[in-house]
Order: sequence, then structure tokens, then C-alpha cells
Amino acid sequence: MITTFWIPVAILILMALAFIVYPLLFSRPERRADQEQRNQNLLAYRTRLAELDAEHEQGILDQENYRQLKDELAGAMLDDVGTQAAPSAGSAEELVVDRRHRSTWVVVGISVVAIPLASVVLYGEWGAIKRVEQFQAMQQIEASGDDRALQMEDLTRQLHDRLQAEPDNPDGWAMLGRSYMRMERYPDAAGAFERLASVAPDERSRAVAWGLSAQAWFFNSEGSMDERVTSAIGKARELNENEVNSLGLLGIHAFERSNFEEAIRYWEKIIEVAPDHPQLPSIRRGVAQAYENLGMPVPEEPEAAPVSDRGVSVLVELDDAFAGQVSPDTTLFIYARTPDLQSAPLAVARMRADQLPVTIRLDDRLAMAPELRISGVEEVILAARLSISGTATPQPGDFQGIIEEPVPVSSEALDPVVLTIDQQMR
Repeated sequence: MITTFWIPVAILILMALAFIVYPLLFSRPERRADQEQRNQNLLAYRTRLAELDAEHEQGILDQENYRQLKDELAGAMLDDVGTQAAPSAGSAEELVVDRRHRSTWVVVGISVVAIPLASVVLYGEWGAIKRVEQFQAMQQIEASGDDRALQMEDLTRQLHDRLQAEPDNPDGWAMLGRSYMRMERYPDAAGAFERLASVAPDERSRAVAWGLSAQAWFFNSEGSMDERVTSAIGKARELNENEVNSLGLLGIHAFERSNFEEAIRYWEKIIEVAPDHPQLPSIRRGVAQAYENLGMPVPEEPEAAPVSDRGVSVLVELDDAFAGQVSPDTTLFIYARTPDLQSAPLAVARMRADQLPVTIRLDDRLAMAPELRISGVEEVILAARLSISGTATPQPGDFQGIIEEPVPVSSEALDPVVLTIDQQMR
């Protein structure tokens, strides 16, 4: 699994060796020095000869002196060149050169051994090989599917072992927890989510982790609100009073105790704070049932304000290079933002990877807040992201695509803009 990582590493080590070994083997400093000295002597000879010719032509030197100086100059040049000839066998110069060659081969031998060894050792000490292994294990788990139980068990064990060695990885613990939930290993899932809570980057993320832990313990207790469930819910709500997993469990518990007013209060709070919650239809049905059990009419949902027809149609597709690397149940976010990227998204759609390629219209029906509407701007930046962790916060390993050229917002039925998910975040 990790072989594909070491192949480029080996290539880089070979390149580093080439930069060091080539000059040692094929560079001859003594020859370069000799050649440079010869060139300098020849240049000096030609310069002085030209001066003698000029002085002779100007009458400064007579013919006899001119010839004598010219012969002396030629003899001096031959003497200089002769002193730089190759050293004779057994000479001191030859011994020096021989020692240099031996030293060169010693340095080459040491480099060939030391550079690869130092690279591997230092990367093992300071590098992120454990993170690479965790990420690859996570990808294999995502692609394994629920129908391959034995493979899923093996991959989950590998991820668990790697997280024990390198625990500071929120995505890894989230993936491990979800895997245990699919395998119905609820205590293990709760433990993974609690480890996630210890390394999550902010309070909201830690609250979600504790809410997921409460959910795992709730399933383990077969719906009983035991001490472990209530403890996890308490920790989640200390960080975020409106953590939706906790609110959902409290609503279920209240409903089962026939405390329908309390169940309604918890569930309606979810509808208020998480209007894009994937289980929203089920939550609404629970609220309606609670009202019916109270003998009260189900309140009509407030009439929606007229929705502007201004928006952007977009066709989202996954690049062929990532085919097979994304699990079908990976969360897909499609959103539009202002060109300056200063505001929150103006429209967000939440889907799944198995719906790709998909064509969707981003308009005010997908607004995150009443004051943030796509109909109120002229142009937007479009982006799509496949979230491995399932959260809206971008994480390393997510797949994304962005159209950086602003797209006009229009009420006309224009052809959809093609948005390709063609990058993986690092």
C-alpha cells in the first residue's frame, strides 16, 4: 500500500546522489587548473608579440632587436608550457593525483550509502509517513463497501493501529468511528469519537464528536439513556448547547417517556439550527406525531417567501483521475460565494458522491441565511467539495473543484456551467 509513496522518494534520492557523485567522478580540478594556466600563458604571449610587432612597425625597435626579443618570447612560452606537462611516472605530482582519485572514490562510496540511509532515517524521525499510511488506510476503507466485512475488519484494524502510533489526526478518528458504527461495534465507535473530541480543532467540532459518542453509546444500550449516554450529551452541550446529535437523542428519550412537549422542543430546535440536516424529513414526522399524541393540530409551516428565479445552473462531475477513490456515501457540497470570497456561501447544496455527475440550480432556496442570497449579487465563484469527514470545514484529503472565473447570476435558463472536481487537498 505504501509502495507508491516510496517510488518517488527513491527517485528523489537518486537525483540527490547524481548532483553529488557526478561532479566528484567526472570533474578534474587539476586538469582545469592546468588548462586555465596554459590559456593565460598563450594570451600573454600573443599580447606581448602584438606589442613587439607594433613597436617594430613604428621604428622603435630595429630589425635585430625585434628578432632577438621575439626569439626570447617564444622560448619563454615553450618553457611555461613545458613545466605544465603531465607528470612523469612515480613523480610527486602523480602521487598527489592518485591520492585525490582514491579520496574521490571514498567520498562517492560514503555518499551512496549515507544519503539514502540518512533520508530514510530522518524522514522516519521528522516526516509524516504515519499520516500517509493513515490516509491510504482511510481511502481503502471508504472504497471497501459494507459488503466486504472481512476486508473492512482488516482495514479498520490497520487504521486503528496507525492512529495509536500517530493520534493527532481528527479525520482518522472520525473515519474510524464511522467504520465502527457501520460494523455495529458501538463501544469502539464511542471510544474513537471521544479520541476525536480530544484532537478536534475547535469547540464546535469537539461538541459534534461528543454528540456522536453519545449516539454510539445510545445504540449500544439499545435505546437506554444510561450514564455513559448522558455524560457524553452533557459534554457536548457544554461546548454547544444546540449540538444536533444530542438534541436528537434527548428528543427520542422524551418521546419514549411520553413527554411530547419536551420532544417537540428538542426536535424543533434541530429544525431551527440545522435546516439542511439530512434527517430533517424524519424529524418533522416525529414533531408531527408528538403534536398528534398531544391532541393538538400540527402547526403549519410558515409560508415561504417568494423565491427569486435568479441563480446559476451548474453541472458537477468528478475527474476520471479520481474514479474509484471516493466512497459512494461521501458527502458532496456544492456552493456559490461572492467573488471576493469574504462572505459565507450564498447558496449551498448537500448531496452524495454517488449522485455525480449531477446538474443543480443554485438559487435562494439554498440560501444559508435570509441576508445572504445569491439573487442579491451579479456574479459568483462556484466550487464543489467531496468531504471525506462529512463536515463543511475543508480537511486534507478532501476532493474539490473551483471555477475561479466569476459566473454571472441570471434568471434566464442558460446552459449549466461545467464544474469538475479535479484536485485533492493536502
